[in-house]
Amino acid sequence: MKQPLTITKLKKMKQSGEPISVLTAYDYPSAKLAEEAGIDVILVGDSLGNVVLGYDTTIPVTLDDMVYHSRAVARGAQNTFIVTDLPFMTYRLGSETTLRNAARLLQEGYAHAIKMEGGADIAEEVAACVRAGIPVMGHIGLTPQSVHQLGGYKVQGKLPKEAQQLIDDAKALEAAGAFAIVLELVTEQLAEAISEALTIPTIGIGAGRGCDGQVLVYHDILQYASPYREKRFVKTYADLGTTVRNAIGKYVADVKSRAFPQQEHVFLSEQEPLKHLYGSNSSDLESAGKKETKVP
Repeated sequence: MKQPLTITKLKKMKQSGEPISVLTAYDYPSAKLAEEAGIDVILVGDSLGNVVLGYDTTIPVTLDDMVYHSRAVARGAQNTFIVTDLPFMTYRLGSETTLRNAARLLQEGYAHAIKMEGGADIAEEVAACVRAGIPVMGHIGLTPQSVHQLGGYKVQGKLPKEAQQLIDDAKALEAAGAFAIVLELVTEQLAEAISEALTIPTIGIGAGRGCDGQVLVYHDILQYASPYREKRFVKTYADLGTTVRNAIGKYVADVKSRAFPQQEHVFLSEQEPLKHLYGSNSSDLESAGKKETKVP
């Protein structure tokens, strides 16, 4: 049986140069399939707001949403390391609030670790979680919970001042005790520099080839969406959206044409019980009627 990774093993993977594979999952079947495929880490991302719940951003996602989906993922991937996002404004409100909300993801969502977006500005809350025994994965660069503040989904760290800030943020998260950091939509050169500067793993998404691991969204690599929007940093491995749509279309056509169900899809009785049921033929109805109208 596959043994789930630990934060110690993840750090050893960085040291040995073994790339870390990370994929999002949001429910039991997707988590089970990801585990069977050999994924190292499953991230229950608040990206479920976009790909599962139909929101334009991750901002409307609630802590209850994350607990619910994390618990489903944990049931499907019982032998995989699971990291679950703290959603918008469930932290940055002080260490006590952060600890309370993070604890729910572990106690009720069965996650092994949490992920938080931000750098030096959340370092104290990261440290508080680590002191309480809650492993934390950081997330810098493009931080979707701050998309309105950032002015959209743009590559980060292009300017020297921005790049230095991200380096400082990464070091602050490491010093606070984070066991890994996601680098999203930053230049490849910057991601490589950050990866070399840290002793903890970096997990890239749109951050090039120099990271210690890569993470992508389940629905992106499978094109499980309609319509599917191409993303430069994503490699797709299947087109499930078209497959599912076509399959459902064939089902609808079969129902409309009465091609489904067929003989092999139905259950038949060994006898013909209908003829023995009360009121199933005219003679039964006639005799029943006479009994009901008989005058004493």
